Parts: sequence; structure tokens; C-alpha cells
Amino acid sequence: MAEIEVPHPRDVHDLSGQEAAEVAFEAARARGRLHHAWLLTGPEGVGKATFAYRAARRLLGAPADPRHGVLGSDPGHPVSRQVAARSHPDLLVLEREGPDGKPRKVIPVDDARRLAEFFSKSPASAPHRVAIIDAADDLNVNAANAILKTLEEPPPRGVLLMVSHSPGRLLPTIRSRCRRLAFQPLGLEEAAAFVRARTDVNDEEAFRLARMADGAPGRALQLAAAQAIAMDDAARDLLADLPQLDEGRALLLAERFRGGEGPTQFNLLFERLADRVHALSMDRALHGIGALDRWAQAWETLQRLPREVEALNLDRTDALFTALSELRQAAQA
Repeated sequence: MAEIEVPHPRDVHDLSGQEAAEVAFEAARARGRLHHAWLLTGPEGVGKATFAYRAARRLLGAPADPRHGVLGSDPGHPVSRQVAARSHPDLLVLEREGPDGKPRKVIPVDDARRLAEFFSKSPASAPHRVAIIDAADDLNVNAANAILKTLEEPPPRGVLLMVSHSPGRLLPTIRSRCRRLAFQPLGLEEAAAFVRARTDVNDEEAFRLARMADGAPGRALQLAAAQAIAMDDAARDLLADLPQLDEGRALLLAERFRGGEGPTQFNLLFERLADRVHALSMDRALHGIGALDRWAQAWETLQRLPREVEALNLDRTDALFTALSELRQAAQA
């Protein structure tokens, strides 16, 4: 499979399946009743950040371009080029990516404090000043409180667009001060078509990726780039061998946990194992097959270990064999 490039949302000018959210936002803007803070909610990969950049371009003065949808704008317009170059003076973006380009665990409070200073100034060249937080879920506690101070004192001609995959985890006081726009997954066929148009995967693989991503097209594309089909096949084979364990196969898999892509591959394998164990458990429950408590325990382990590995810097190979040992016990029960 050819290498798949997943573009940053700031470089994407088309968005499918989210017309309702775009119409609602554009209607508020056209009526002059634009709320100062918008909470963009829905599963990861459905287009929330892409929407935020599309809305930002329009708020910053890029004229409408119907060829690119309700909030579309011309990619060649000066505003679009400035946004793509991260050089627009009236746009501030807070994200986990640090100044060195590497992802951080959270968005720190020092970044969040920049928001108040940013909104204290008048727009330099645009109708509005716009800030995007991608994602608000990544704010640490102090950063969330710093954001709250900005929300309590709405800036004139300022608009805050906050992406959230899990809005229930945000402070209630943050949620209550935002207007919410909900984003829904696409149908599996539509999400599969999205992947097929951007990769060389076949129809069956595209549908598998869409199903793994629960209809979130951006997530499906990320899974394709991470070679999730191969990792899903590996998870299927490991479970099919139970209660036997091919340690050689497991060690070969663990080799993928090294290097810069190691954490992604580790998390992906555990995600695929957890999804397959969940499906297996549901099938066993449907047919009245016992030992569900052991499978439930194994599923919980698959959910928990990736968080512990990241938080405590544990060895990923050891974590894999811990999980496989618990899966073997479930299969023997």
C-alpha cells in the first residue's frame, strides 16, 4: 500500500456530511447573532476541526465559495493562504502540538493564558479575531480554568471555536457558556467511499476501516495511514489461537512498538483486540455461553493498560504479554 498522507484540518477545504452544522453556523453569522463561543462536539474524526478552520476563514474575511460547500472559501484567497501558513494575525490556535512540532500530553496553562491577551486586542486586518482549541479535552485543569475566564468576559468581535470529542469531561461552567454544534458520523458506505477516494485500499478494506472508525471518515483515514488492517488481522489471529499462544508471533508484533510510531502501533493493537473481545463477549452472551466475567475482565485490561503504559512509561512488550495472559485465562474458563 502506498504511503497515506493525512492532511491537517487547516489544509482541508471540503467537508462532507456536516451540512446541518454549517447551515446553523452560517445562519447565526448572517443574522448578526454569532455567539462568542462554540463547542463542536462529536466523535473524533467526523470533521469538527475541519469545520473550525472553514468557519475561521469566513470569519476572517474570506468570501464564500459555493464550490466548497456552505462554509467553503477559495483555497487561493489570501486569507486561506495565511491560515494555511499559520501566519494570520487574527487567528490563534491552541493544540497539543508544541512549538517543536511534537505532540504534548496536554495543552498547558501557559498556552491557554495567551487567549485573554489575544482577545484583548482589536482585529488587525479582519472582521473578527478567532481562536481554535483543538481539542478542549486536552486542556489541563489550570488551562481549563484560564479558558473559563475568557468565556466569562466575552470579547467584542471575538469568536472561540472549541473542538471536543468528550464534552462530558469538560467543566460544566465551560459547557454552559458555549453554543453547542453536534457533529454526527457518516454512514459506513459514505465513510468507506471517503477512504477509497483518498487511498488505494480495496472496497472490502475501506468498509472495514469505516466500521473500525464507526463512520468517522477522518478517523478511518488515520487508521488506513497507520496500517490498521494489518493490526486488526493480527488481533484476529491472536484471539483465534487461544488458549494457545504463539510467542514468536507476539514478539514480532512487539517489534512494531519501537521507534516513533511505536506508541501508535501499540495503542492500535490494543484497540483492535478490545473491539474484537467486546464483539466476542456480546456473541457469547447472545448464545448463553458462560465465563463472561473473565472476558469482561480481559476487556477492561485491554482498555486500562495503554493508559498505564503512557502514564507510567511501562514496557509495551510486557504489557502485551500481560494482556495475552489474561486473554488465555478467559479462553480456558
